[in-house]
Amino acid sequence: MENSILWLTYIAGSITFILGLKMLSHPESARRGNLVAAGGMTLAILGTIFLYQDSEGNKLHNYLWIFGGILIGTIVGTMAARRVKMTAMPQMVSLFNGMGGACAAIISIIEYQHHHFVSGDWNIVGVILAGLLIGGVSFAGSMIAFGKLNGNVTDKVFPAQSIINMLVLLLTVGVGIYLTFLGEQNMMVLYIMIAMCLVYGVLFVMPIGGADMPVVISLLNSFTGVAAACAGFIYNNQVMLTGGILVGSAGTILTILMCRAMNRSLLNVIIGNFGGGSKAVSADGKERGNIKEISLSDAAVLLSYSKKVMIVPGYGLAVAQAQHTVHELEKLLEEKGVEVKYAIHPVAGRMPGHMNVLLAEADVSYDKLLEMEAANAEFATTDAVIVIGANDVVNPAAKKDSSSPIYGMPILEVEQAQNVIVMKRSMNAGYAGIENELFYEPRTRMLFGDAKTSLQKLTTEVKAN
Repeated sequence: MENSILWLTYIAGSITFILGLKMLSHPESARRGNLVAAGGMTLAILGTIFLYQDSEGNKLHNYLWIFGGILIGTIVGTMAARRVKMTAMPQMVSLFNGMGGACAAIISIIEYQHHHFVSGDWNIVGVILAGLLIGGVSFAGSMIAFGKLNGNVTDKVFPAQSIINMLVLLLTVGVGIYLTFLGEQNMMVLYIMIAMCLVYGVLFVMPIGGADMPVVISLLNSFTGVAAACAGFIYNNQVMLTGGILVGSAGTILTILMCRAMNRSLLNVIIGNFGGGSKAVSADGKERGNIKEISLSDAAVLLSYSKKVMIVPGYGLAVAQAQHTVHELEKLLEEKGVEVKYAIHPVAGRMPGHMNVLLAEADVSYDKLLEMEAANAEFATTDAVIVIGANDVVNPAAKKDSSSPIYGMPILEVEQAQNVIVMKRSMNAGYAGIENELFYEPRTRMLFGDAKTSLQKLTTEVKAN
């Protein structure tokens, strides 16, 4: 009877995960979706703790340890989520995702230790080791991604790195296959496999530069989901299996969509070593010409007397914590009869949906956020574009310079607007380390300074007009 009730709680939990994921598709329902899915997870956890019975009818015990761990995790997670700044949100996502991968890997290690090997059970052993491989890579890769996003780890590239990475992966898979069909426990070989998983996770993410980090984070997230699904298969746990499949499939779909937005294959992202470095480079060595600056007063006049203004946010907006300031400027311009919209590139920022989350925090209306295709259709009829901290996603070299590393990547075609104001601290390159040809376009004017300070001064100037 109790196992039947537990099964029903797992079904209910699975349904809430599906409903919650569906509700995440729109900002107005996203918060409720999170709460619905969290409620289903809570139900599944409590059901497992109090209703689960093994084949001999034994229930879980050690409630003090179980609830002690839950309490500590809840306190740490809540404090981290409340205190994290929007600029550090990608790091937190990487950290939490890495913890999920580590949990899946630890589950696989424990289950391998306690597994009773019998003839023909290679499928169960294979799932256990697959969870170890995927979870271990997700953990190590996420930790490197965290370090790179936090500025503690730099891009590391060495000769034949892609070949070495593939060899390490193939050897790790080979060790896993050997253990699967060995037919008996061998902890020493398992420890070797664990070390190889961690080494590959580090080598996998280490050469990938900042321009590709949103794709990598999404891919690592899908890895963690697949590892969790393996754990659900091991335990015959429906809710764990459903949750893992949803995370894995959603992460994979998102990764593919972002790769399409960059006009690059996933393999090219993984082994291409794109986006590293910080020094601006020109692929063809041509002279770019001179840049033109604009004063705050001239920028205020231009914006105040425009009919349509498009704002292009980038990571620099998050760094400056200027989302509330830009929303204030938006409202001020609308009071003057100016139509204001935001153009969002799929890979702007350091994680999937970074700009959407950033602007949502400032209560910017979701209806004002235009995806890349819709924004590109409107730039030609836009009087002024304000580029705030975005760099590579507005670089015309992606369309014009076949020697550029970003050639072929769809961009926000801001150069089609009548006027372009680029707000930057300096002429330094973006995270991809590529010189931006937009700066030298005849319609472009540079407004140097901290984004938040410049926007505050610009808002003051607009009020005066």
